[in-house]
Amino acid sequence: MHMKAEHVALGMRISVAERIRYEMHLSWLFIKGDISATIVPTSLFTIAAWHSRSIPLYELVAALGSGLTYFWLYVCIFCVSNQLTGIEEDRLNKPYRPLARGIVSYEGALMRWIVLMALFTFVGWWLDLLGWALLWQAATVLHNFGGWARHWIGKHLVMGAGIVAGLAPAWELVTPLTPIAWRWIILLACTVMLLVAAQDLRDIAGDRVIGRQTLPIVFGEMQTRASLSFGFVLLPAVIYVGLIAPADSTWAALLCSMVPAAMSLWIAARIVLYRTRQADHQTYMLFTYWYCTMMLTAIVVL
Repeated sequence: MHMKAEHVALGMRISVAERIRYEMHLSWLFIKGDISATIVPTSLFTIAAWHSRSIPLYELVAALGSGLTYFWLYVCIFCVSNQLTGIEEDRLNKPYRPLARGIVSYEGALMRWIVLMALFTFVGWWLDLLGWALLWQAATVLHNFGGWARHWIGKHLVMGAGIVAGLAPAWELVTPLTPIAWRWIILLACTVMLLVAAQDLRDIAGDRVIGRQTLPIVFGEMQTRASLSFGFVLLPAVIYVGLIAPADSTWAALLCSMVPAAMSLWIAARIVLYRTRQADHQTYMLFTYWYCTMMLTAIVVL
């Protein structure tokens, strides 16, 4: 009897372990396309906050660990709900996503989203970031269930709010927000809000079929490409005047800022020169990498 009980317990442990691995893998399938826009830059901004203060290294390690949990949930609640409300769209634009592929049922994804929302609320409360968590939850619901994603104005506002709701708690995991930290957060939020239409260039055909009113569809693809390209050309000057110069930067900071400047100019060129769906996807991903390099620059500057 004792041996039998041990075998049953071992089987349960294996089953639980397999279940955890499955859920982690499924979570990865939902969010893998958004890591460079969420978890990576927020973690880097946490390091920037630590670098701006004389704080022991072990506190940074603790903050990064807490941040990994918080921002994993941050991106999960958005991606799962976004895909719950966009199954038909994903079958046209992103057929590799879990719901579009039939890896998980609608009911199963909905139940997971409810659990994730509850966990995110709890973790936000536990880390004293509840206000930011509630802001992001409200923005997520409006975007994905409130119809804001279907029109470019609502979508851009939510993306801007997402930058604030991501970078502000990333900083507060280490130290209270400062005026210079707010300067970085607000300017980057405005940048993303104005230029995030680069994301929509790859999905024009599918968005038109389902009736989305994205910027390229409302104002025309060529006009949108021209305005976005012009915006990315201006961006290095805006970043220098708004973020680098006020920080009393060293030569090292100026050299670091040259990397996102070069990336911005390359994005501007790609938008007008490379117009296939795959090329537009790569251009948007380059925009997310630009965002990450800005966070690396923040580590040096702040």
